[in-house]
Amino acid sequence: MGEESRLAAVVALAQGMAAAHSSREAWRAAAGGARRALDGSFAALSVWERELGRLRVLVNVGDLAEGEEDFPDDESYPVHQFAEITEFLHERWAGGGEPDAWVETAEGPSAGRAGYCHQRVAALRRRGRGCCVVAPIVLHGRAWGELYVARPAGVPVFGRGDADFATVLAAVVAAGLAQTERLEEARRLAYTDALTGLANRRAVDAQLDEAVERHRADGAVVSLVVCDVNGLKRVNDTLGHAVGDRLLERFGSVLSLCGARLPGALAARLGGDEFCLLAVGPPADEVVKAADEVCRRAMELGIGDGVACGVASTGDPVGPVRSARRLFRLADAAQYRAKAERAARPVVAGREGADDPVVRLADEPSRAPGGERRRFRGRQGPV
Repeated sequence: MGEESRLAAVVALAQGMAAAHSSREAWRAAAGGARRALDGSFAALSVWERELGRLRVLVNVGDLAEGEEDFPDDESYPVHQFAEITEFLHERWAGGGEPDAWVETAEGPSAGRAGYCHQRVAALRRRGRGCCVVAPIVLHGRAWGELYVARPAGVPVFGRGDADFATVLAAVVAAGLAQTERLEEARRLAYTDALTGLANRRAVDAQLDEAVERHRADGAVVSLVVCDVNGLKRVNDTLGHAVGDRLLERFGSVLSLCGARLPGALAARLGGDEFCLLAVGPPADEVVKAADEVCRRAMELGIGDGVACGVASTGDPVGPVRSARRLFRLADAAQYRAKAERAARPVVAGREGADDPVVRLADEPSRAPGGERRRFRGRQGPV
């Protein structure tokens, strides 16, 4: 490969990683771009998990051997089998050297640094590959993992020039991984409530829209629990906002704990003293049980006055749910009824017969400022 071709390959690799929308896409772009740049038949990207003492494969691309998967669940190798990760890398960097790549063949090392190759040589032979180039990846000044590119038996083996080029590619991959980390952190912050660490309203809106589309497409049960923490204003006024924030944080933990009984449920803070749980799949009765647990545990917090909780689910007789807005209005109306009646348990939309007052209220047009839901406030007993 000529100099211009190699430059184009580096640019293509960087662009591929920049276009990735997730870590998995970035890993695939890294391995795939390196495989093409080095004219290999197979490539893998692996991460060094220090705490577990293993090298874990994140992605395999190209011609996969038996037992290899694109995104393996648990393809990992003890680090002592690849001692260069802990010895060669640290020793070289500590001495001011660079983490250069090296080449190994099915017959033994052909270029680069010799030694520590027996496990890789055996793997090359077992999988019908003739050679590989291994390039350490350095991220934030530390050994992160490695880029591995192989060629089949019977074709020209990698040379010293290929190893040098692989070192360049590994640096490009490291830059791409760092960018992916920054983007994912930015996305996390954009969809996370800073005080509680739960999802925020933006995350709920996005997932609720997707959930309702899934319900319309295949009938998946979508349930929404809306909670209002009682007594927050009193706590803020009498004990201070720091105590009020602690109440919100503690309730967020309660919501997260109870939501964990619903596989895949999203726990979120909508803003102020309002929270919610969004569940897709579990039956409505299971969601109501989780909401009931939320109410019980909220009363045990020691500060505040419990929580007002409303539930709406496509698994209950609430009529057609064609939009996220209608499901939210149903849960919101149920929560406001619970608030008005100071209910100790969740109010569930659609469970009071054909003329359910919560459903009726949710479907009426707003009249008063702030919405018709306020008509439940201050009323005691059934509506």
